[in-house]
Amino acid sequence: MSSSATPYGLKAVNELGGLPYAGSTRSFLIDPAGYASNIFFGQVVATNAAGYLNVVTATGADGSTNAFPAGTVGVFVGCQYVNAQGQTIFGQYYPSGTTGVVMAYVIDDDRCVFQVQADGSLAQTALGQNVFFAAAQSGSTGSTQNGNSTSAVSTTSQTAAAAFRVVGFVNMVGFSVVGDAYTDILVKFNPGQHSYSNAVGI
Repeated sequence: MSSSATPYGLKAVNELGGLPYAGSTRSFLIDPAGYASNIFFGQVVATNAAGYLNVVTATGADGSTNAFPAGTVGVFVGCQYVNAQGQTIFGQYYPSGTTGVVMAYVIDDDRCVFQVQADGSLAQTALGQNVFFAAAQSGSTGSTQNGNSTSAVSTTSQTAAAAFRVVGFVNMVGFSVVGDAYTDILVKFNPGQHSYSNAVGI
């Protein structure tokens, strides 16, 4: 039972329609001069006007002021770079300020279904509604020990525009069921909140 808050960001589960997630990712560059923020496994990321990957700091609470940027491409799941000792590092997270060629791996499929924890209890009535991040992502909304995001979605489910659509519940006995104190749910990006379903360029 999810009786404690243990958020982990977004974890890919399958494709909308039920096909298994096969682990596919796309590679994106992080600014070689050094991006001044950690990026954690499970965080939503976007490309900026220079073509480099950034962490998304909007909550996605609406389709305007708090909407994800037009360059939002998906969920960060690690990176590869060469450290100062000349060793190739395959990192669970991107450490702030890392310079050189840093290749980030992103689940960029806008039809992917993700598992995420809510910051409270969600009832069956949340199915089909929209949710958003409970707090803005940043370089500190994650753990530098394990590299994982610590972001959760808000229990303020709504019919108004928001980042994610609730498409199901985890419903795994012993792990999480509907109505748990911190309910684990299944979501997908809503149209317009992901670059591939947004007609606006960067």
